[in-house]
Order: sequence, then C-alpha cells, then structure tokens
Amino acid sequence: MRIAVLGTGMVGRTIAARAAELGHEVVVGTRDVAATQSGDWAEWAATHPQVDLAGYAEAATDAELVVNATSGDGSLPALTAAGEENLAGKVLLDIANPLDFSRGLPPTLSVLNDDSLGERIQRAFPRTRVVKALNTLTADLMAYPRQLADGDHSVFVSGDDADAKKVVTELLTSFGHTDVIDLGDITTARGTEMLLPVWLRLYGRLGTAVFNFKIVR
Repeated sequence: MRIAVLGTGMVGRTIAARAAELGHEVVVGTRDVAATQSGDWAEWAATHPQVDLAGYAEAATDAELVVNATSGDGSLPALTAAGEENLAGKVLLDIANPLDFSRGLPPTLSVLNDDSLGERIQRAFPRTRVVKALNTLTADLMAYPRQLADGDHSVFVSGDDADAKKVVTELLTSFGHTDVIDLGDITTARGTEMLLPVWLRLYGRLGTAVFNFKIVR
C-alpha cells in the first residue's frame, strides 16, 4: 500500500519506519523539505533509505492511506497544505491529540466534551474518510505493540466509514495489535482524545511511557 505519513517528529518517523518494514511504499510529508533536510533528518534517513521525503501535497497525491502524525494544533494547517483534492476519497488515519501547552505542564486539551480534533478534521475534509486511532499510547507501542505484554492490550478506532476502519484495523493488526476495538462513528473520538489527561498522569506517576490500557471483558 502507498502510505503518506504527514509529520516528521517521533510519531511520524516511527510509523513510517514500521510501515516500510512491512513492505509498504512510504513517503513522509513535511511543510518545508529543505528545512527538514537541514536538521537531523539526514541521519535518520540514512538508516531508513526506503522512506522518501516530500512536501505535504506531493506526499498525499499518490497515497492510498494518509497518516496524520502532526501536532494537534498543526493538523488542520498540514492537511490544508496537503490539499483537499489530494485527500478526497482517501483513508486518513488521525493519530494527533489536541494538546494545549499554553498553561504549562501537563498540557490540557484545546478540544473536548462536545467535539474532538478527529471530528474537526472530518468536517474540514468531508470527502476524506477519517479514522481516529493510536492516539492513546506512545509511538513505539503504536508501531511495535509486542514490546508490552506480547501486544495483549487495547487500541481503538473511531470513524464514519466502515471500510476505512477496516483498512486501518488491518494495518494495526499487521503492526501486531491483538485487540482493536471499534468504538463507532467519529464522535467517539471525543472519548479516546479525553483519555490523554489520564495517560499523561500515568506517565508522570510511572516514569515511563511503555504502558497501555487493556479492556478486560
């Protein structure tokens, strides 16, 4: 599958590397290619030669699946730069969280209760098939869940399009996730995004990000 990962941070790089490892054709999208290349990208790219780098629009153009791995406040600008036409009809896996650092740490949420970042993206791009997932755990566990409890922990998907959720679920399963729970339509992303305050406090208490939620039936 041709996958575009928008975002060059830790999450974007981790997802891109894992997808490429599994044989997908991967390009990472960035706002400014020259600026990204002038940073530490070259060192990372040297160990991941199968992953290409392009501007947001170029990355999204030929992709079958687009991953939004940008920061929460950068998601809509990045997707706008990718282009509505380039995203139309495509599955968009939205990993981002609407974290607000303006009042220090731990961050709060800039969108909550009766809305979510996932819903805002879906409203802004109505022809795109948005699926919220993977936003409730750290990057390494997103891509390599078997680092913890042999992958026996839970991840969630939210979205309006059943086929899009199937595509994302199959990708997550290929990563090694064994318990993918379909919560329902995109409004259920409110719940997973609002898990972040709990996640952040667990992180502070445990002193490690290598943990996850497990739904016990």
